[in-house]
Amino acid sequence: MGKKNKPDTRAGDGQIARNKRANFDYQISEKFEAGIVLHGWEVKSLRARKVQFVDAFVQMRDGEAWLYGCGVTPLISASTHHATVSQRPKKLLLHRKELARLIGSVERKGFTIVGIRMYWNRGLVKVEIGLAKGKKEYDKRATMKERDWQRDKARVLSPRR
Repeated sequence: MGKKNKPDTRAGDGQIARNKRANFDYQISEKFEAGIVLHGWEVKSLRARKVQFVDAFVQMRDGEAWLYGCGVTPLISASTHHATVSQRPKKLLLHRKELARLIGSVERKGFTIVGIRMYWNRGLVKVEIGLAKGKKEYDKRATMKERDWQRDKARVLSPRR
């Protein structure tokens, strides 16, 4: 018999998608790991990394967390007999205490919840979400300046060939 097909984990930790804009646009104060409710065709598409995660955000509705803006492109071979909706809201699975903490922070303190990354964890799809506040324009410039300084410092301190 042949080898079993394993998910492509070239990213090192089983990463499927990452929201690179989240750290640039928001100051993330706290991170949470959440499970996600998916259909079978969505899991197959995630194995092929057919996901758009840049605009992902979380809204609280009826005491539950829902992920919006995460588009999963259906595979032609896997979704022939389903009516697929790529931008459907997906329910996030969190503990009751985590949900209460998120709801309190969003309603009272003015935080927002953004999706940071999506990854495999022991065969299950997990989503890392962050409790965040929006950055001002000058904060973004400071972030870019710090990143450029770190790059230049690494160049200067690296051993020459």
